[in-house]
Amino acid sequence: MSGPRIALVTPILPVPHDLARGRYIHETARALSQLATVRVMFPQVRYPRLPGLAPRSFLEGTVEAGYRLPGIDLEAYSYPAIPGLSRAGNGITGGHALLPRLRAFAPDLVLAYWVYPDGYAALRAARRLGVPCIVGARGSDIHVRSGLNRWLTRRTLAAADAVLTVSQAMRRAAIADYGVDPGKVRAIVNGVDTAVFHPRGRGAMRARLGIDRDARLVAYVGRLVESKGMHELLAAFAAIAGRDPRAMLALVGDGVMRAQLAALVAARGLADRVWMTGGVEPAEVAEWIGAADVLTLPSWSEGYPNVVVEALACGCPAVVSDVGGAREIVGEGSGILVPPRDAAALEQALEQALARDWDRAAMARAMARGWDAVAADTLDACQAVLRVHGRPSALAVSAGGIDAP
Repeated sequence: MSGPRIALVTPILPVPHDLARGRYIHETARALSQLATVRVMFPQVRYPRLPGLAPRSFLEGTVEAGYRLPGIDLEAYSYPAIPGLSRAGNGITGGHALLPRLRAFAPDLVLAYWVYPDGYAALRAARRLGVPCIVGARGSDIHVRSGLNRWLTRRTLAAADAVLTVSQAMRRAAIADYGVDPGKVRAIVNGVDTAVFHPRGRGAMRARLGIDRDARLVAYVGRLVESKGMHELLAAFAAIAGRDPRAMLALVGDGVMRAQLAALVAARGLADRVWMTGGVEPAEVAEWIGAADVLTLPSWSEGYPNVVVEALACGCPAVVSDVGGAREIVGEGSGILVPPRDAAALEQALEQALARDWDRAAMARAMARGWDAVAADTLDACQAVLRVHGRPSALAVSAGGIDAP
């Protein structure tokens, strides 16, 4: 493969216990691998198995060193950490674990997706090898940060040779909230695989999934965690279901709240009105979206919610929290934006969306950006940094502010 040698470092990729995690990064890496020599470094924190020390926001688990994903050269590894307690040192520990792997691959450039600790670790290791490092922010890695974590995030963004964001809103946040030089921040929005996410006959999808043809189906796709607005969604749906016996809800995905949500659904007497699919592959995600009348994503925070792009590509309107880059995706003809953490507003918007006659073909036609375009834009950003810094052996000075391991 011609082109630069790029080490792509990210802790966010699909894994057997969380199939939805990082699908957009996997797609970017797969497409970028057609344009350059790419090795994906997959760091995972390894937590001690002690009561009370499990992560609270994601499903815990690591994959073995031989783990593979289609279309990418993947190297998975782990390093030890303690939830919360080791946060300040995770970037240093992660940098030590990454360094020998980078040295063996000998990249021209390091591209890290997720600011802290993994972007910080990548910067330290890249500086040690004298190569430039680009840090990509995906959403909550800059939107949901406080205290020491925020300070470390600011330090990482300031030291990076370039910063990539997934929306213009995130670009503005990096500049305004973290003081990043506007000249080195570039927004590269995600794409969609239209071979998977495209309009499908709702009747056929409902017959396939065992859903009544006359149901008014709301679908949620994503992690089952509090910050995705799960409590607000359940409250809004319960109110709608109390008035309309045809109302149904599909929760497509998995997460730390799955058992809690199942209990809440049962307590409200909605067990026969709510599907909980668990984690499923993209093709099945597309079937659930194809069966739905509307998709909802009531998150408290987002970067560029790709599931909304996927829904619109399927011709399914979306009711989405007005956070992050949501309004860069959803327009008057494709959905409704609502304030986050507002169950009443969500309920009203869902009712409006369910009652409206949408031009589904038009919204699907508007979602044409593919992953090849994302990869081309990403490669262009990498090449711009390489042009500025010249030979890789002369690039160590560019990451001032990050101490070498």
